[in-house]
Amino acid sequence: MLAYILRRLLLMIPTLFGIMVLNFAVIQFAPGGPIEQIIAEIQGTAVGATSRIGGSGAGDVSGGQSGSVTSGSENSYRGAQGLDPEFIKELEKQFGFDKPAHERFFLMMKNYLVFDFGNSYFRDESVVNLVLEKLPVSISLGLWTTLLVYLISIPLGIKKAVKDGSRFDIWTSSLVIVGNAIPSFLFAVALIVFFAGGSYLDWFPLRGLTSENFEELSLFGKIADYFWHIALPVTAMVIGGFAALTQLTKNSFLDQISQQYVLTAKAKGLSEQRVLYGHVFRNAMLIVIAGFPSAFIGILFTGSLLIEVIFSLDGLGLLGFEAAINRDYPVIFATVYVFALLGLIMNLIGDLTYTLIDPRIDFEAREA
Repeated sequence: MLAYILRRLLLMIPTLFGIMVLNFAVIQFAPGGPIEQIIAEIQGTAVGATSRIGGSGAGDVSGGQSGSVTSGSENSYRGAQGLDPEFIKELEKQFGFDKPAHERFFLMMKNYLVFDFGNSYFRDESVVNLVLEKLPVSISLGLWTTLLVYLISIPLGIKKAVKDGSRFDIWTSSLVIVGNAIPSFLFAVALIVFFAGGSYLDWFPLRGLTSENFEELSLFGKIADYFWHIALPVTAMVIGGFAALTQLTKNSFLDQISQQYVLTAKAKGLSEQRVLYGHVFRNAMLIVIAGFPSAFIGILFTGSLLIEVIFSLDGLGLLGFEAAINRDYPVIFATVYVFALLGLIMNLIGDLTYTLIDPRIDFEAREA
């Protein structure tokens, strides 16, 4: 097993390198860039990401030193007419655009190997501090959503498999289809309308993860306030995310229930509960439980953007959106690097989880 883990870790290096090369190359051809954003700021024509979604404009321009610089024409920029060419050259030098693209890329990767992500172009703060500042919000959404999705989907999927074709299975399948068809952000809007002071009830807060007087509350009050604020966002994400896992659980159990070893166990006089949870459960839940790490990463980094925007939650999703709109390349490339690395590690953890659930699985023997 150690040899298998070592091989997988070594394979992460070219995989991560390829992901970064692809993203860096795509950015080279993307219109606009940090220099054009700064020119727009100087001329008063810039529109920040938060302004586009109803918030405030872009933050102060701050030219931090960073290795993760990228595209843009080095000699001409849209809207630069009338500006001193020497000023443009100073901007290029400040952000590193005076270097060739390949040199910028390898300098970026050299810094990333030691997790030096530089500073944000448009915020007076390092990328690491920005991510750490936003991380608790996204972890709260991702962790609670993933746990609730599993706690709901696994028992529901098992019961649907046991009662396959019954009225219960048909009605819950309708619920699953609706949950799978409607995006989470639509559920979020509906929850706001009905329960957050929209057109009906005003039971839950509309903004933020905590109240303004959070620090003044007791320990129990802080816990209650936290769950009060997070109830609607997590509910919206759970409703939109439990359908696929429910169907996966049901299909896994149906596949195992029809196996010969189940018929043999029943023929020996074992009770249905003992057959189901003593024999079927371990085999059927293999693919479901092993997918937990990847599911958490998926919900954490891709499923919460619109939810964060709708409920005014300042997390990683909103940070990534603002970075993309404002062309804040240090933030973009750093988050791509970290998320890709976490994804590769979580895939390895998922494979190792298979062996924990069923020790009979031997990846080394399969590769031999």
